[in-house]
Amino acid sequence: MQVHLVDGTYELFRSFYGAPPAQAPDGREVGAVRGLLASLMSLLREDGVTHVGIAFDTVIESFRNALFAGYKTGDGIDPALWAQFPLAEAATRALGITTWSMVEFEADDALATMAVRAAADPRVERVVVCTPDKDLAQVVQGERIVQLDRRTGQVLDASAVRGKHGVPPASIPDWLALVGDDADGIPGLPKWGSKSAAVLLAHYGTIDAIPDDHAQWAVPVRGGAGLAEVLRAHREEARLYKTLATLRTDVPIVDDVEALRWRGPTSGFAGFCQQLGAEALLARLPGAAGGGTPRGVSAPAAPQP
Repeated sequence: MQVHLVDGTYELFRSFYGAPPAQAPDGREVGAVRGLLASLMSLLREDGVTHVGIAFDTVIESFRNALFAGYKTGDGIDPALWAQFPLAEAATRALGITTWSMVEFEADDALATMAVRAAADPRVERVVVCTPDKDLAQVVQGERIVQLDRRTGQVLDASAVRGKHGVPPASIPDWLALVGDDADGIPGLPKWGSKSAAVLLAHYGTIDAIPDDHAQWAVPVRGGAGLAEVLRAHREEARLYKTLATLRTDVPIVDDVEALRWRGPTSGFAGFCQQLGAEALLARLPGAAGGGTPRGVSAPAAPQP
């Protein structure tokens, strides 16, 4: 079997900015949720997609905000998108997909946890982490755990991660600590760019293994003296940023990958689509023939006069 793990927060953002606005019969904005459901149904129709989990940031803040005041928050999120977060989680549960709602941890932590657990299961042939986020490249393992950008179709195994970022998956947290990650509010170190960080980490592996004196560096880096000076002055900050960038793999979620098997939508899914004013989505479900309601799905009740 293959296990597909979906970054629900990213997918909802992608739908909000990529799909047209749409209103439910009660006037609520639901365009992003409709787009999310359509996207997930497309995934479920693909060959080999049998076990699926999706994680959401129920709140944007996490334990990392207590470690660093500058870490990302929910400030600045469009209210029309923010209002659809609870609805999106309800939608994926109605669709029958195992859904993790993250509060203390982040969605990325849940995906990393499940990726590692699934990869350790001999029944699993491959784990596909569906997100383009750089930080999740750290959980890629050979060709067993890969990262998929569903928008572009790009698949990153361990070799491709090194080719794209210049470092192996295990060094991604160190690389992000040095160069920063705007999406997560990690500032990185002054003067450090992605190329110089990649050259050094490709050789040393971790920030702590990089010597203080650039004269001792085993690989040449342009502007090494200045970079070394910054690193000496900011090692503690770099260690903190690495902690922020390191995904947790001990989130309390399901242990058995069989819990992720998609067995079809819930009995209330058709009614849920009716609430969204999106009954047409039913025809996109796997098993829907001739544009009708799939087997096992109750047709929505006719509106009362």
